[in-house]
Amino acid sequence: MAKSRKASNGNGANLGFEEKLWAAADKLRGHMDAAEYKHVVLGLVFLKYISDAFQELHDQLAAGKDSDPEDRDEYLAENVFWVPRVARWAKLQSSAKQATIGKLIDDAMAAIEKDNPILKGVLPKDYGRASLDKQRLGELIDLIGTIGLGDAESRNKDVLGRVYEYFLAKFANAEGKGGGEFYTPQSVVKLLVEMIEPYKGRIYDPCCGSGGMFVSSEKFVLAHGGRVGDLSIYGQESNNTTWRLCKMNLAIRGIDGNIGPHNADTFHNDLHKDLKADFILANPPFNISDWGGERLREDARWKFGAPPVGNANFGWVQHMVHHLAPSGIAGFVLANGSMSSNQSGEGEIRRQLVEHDLVDCMLALPGQLFYTTQIPVCLWFLARNKKHGKFRDRRGETLFIDARKLGALVDRTHRELAEVEIARIAKTYHAWRGEKDAGKYADIAGFCKSASREEIESHGHVLTPGRYVGAEETEDDDDMPFDERMEQLTAKLKGQFAESAKLEKAILKNLASLGFTGKESS
Repeated sequence: MAKSRKASNGNGANLGFEEKLWAAADKLRGHMDAAEYKHVVLGLVFLKYISDAFQELHDQLAAGKDSDPEDRDEYLAENVFWVPRVARWAKLQSSAKQATIGKLIDDAMAAIEKDNPILKGVLPKDYGRASLDKQRLGELIDLIGTIGLGDAESRNKDVLGRVYEYFLAKFANAEGKGGGEFYTPQSVVKLLVEMIEPYKGRIYDPCCGSGGMFVSSEKFVLAHGGRVGDLSIYGQESNNTTWRLCKMNLAIRGIDGNIGPHNADTFHNDLHKDLKADFILANPPFNISDWGGERLREDARWKFGAPPVGNANFGWVQHMVHHLAPSGIAGFVLANGSMSSNQSGEGEIRRQLVEHDLVDCMLALPGQLFYTTQIPVCLWFLARNKKHGKFRDRRGETLFIDARKLGALVDRTHRELAEVEIARIAKTYHAWRGEKDAGKYADIAGFCKSASREEIESHGHVLTPGRYVGAEETEDDDDMPFDERMEQLTAKLKGQFAESAKLEKAILKNLASLGFTGKESS
């Protein structure tokens, strides 16, 4: 059994103050649902951040001889949000014990949106509602007031990013299945980013949630010596409250992304119809049945066949293929069924994807990584051009990686991939693609295998990595889905029957050569 380990902030250090802040804030939640409380807390965290950044610059301007600390243009020039007097944290915290604190916060949010058009319609403005306990709200303000978020020292330490990401994860956990609508676990996001390496170009997420893919991509660029502006960000989100979370998440990090002027359904109102992206990263909602597919039977995106009305999985796949640039690459999460299902034409769509040489890599993940579901999922990587530069031509081949045995439990129900495991998987993919300094690729039994198009065809275009890497079956292989286990056992049994028949035929032939016909015992 895998050993449990504490979650880390990505640098190996245990999360300390984030845990304490969450524990204290959660005590103030009372009877409020996590989904509702999420917006209360994250709205205040956002407000504290922009107020801290504003106040730091305000103090610098006040100390100068030739500057006006109340000149809005001074803040715009430094890419700092202008915070009107009624919205400054010190003023709000001084009123935290008043019964009118909810209305004061609502007024503050409205004033910020008015003076910063980029935030119009984004900030939560329902703190004054009767159902929100004002005493607890005041205590929450005092609690958040103890943390520096927007000053230079805090920005250098990415204090806000750590708090925001930690809180998003905790809210996803508290909300259970619904949490996956806005949050993808950090280890999965990091794996996707490390695999496709979005250094420079247009990056797109058609179901962007709270923007985790964008944030990790920007971090990747900066960590490798690039500039924030090297990526042009495009996204879309159908849920209004999640769209607002994404806008706030990008704003607090200074990321300029185009996620549309409003929330919208990607299938029925594509806000980026003409976009051809260099990189696509996504975690579409799993197995959605009510996606309105019956109204899109003749859609131009369905180049490889209309996806089933009862399941949107291959609608997402073909939408992303449609938006890929000629040399683009996509990495996304899908339910395991997408690798083998033959229902309602899904098998034919998958065959077409293989025949058109779009499937670059298939990666099986362990279970318990997601808050939405405990079942294991997979990662798909599609590439328009498999002739990867001057290093390696992988046309007609697909890499299969079986990572189901990786990861360790971070609590009773959730697993996380370690940094070294992410690095191993990514390095294997980069070596297979022939990328410089990635080392030499070699098949590893039970872990990875490069398969030809003909081999995939011999397996009926099923893309389950376990079929190709030769994974050893063990008694404790509990995380394998029943249908996949049965499929493997049935295939093994057929092979044994065939081998038995072959041996029987050979034995009878040898006996016949010795003069035994089988009638002697009659």
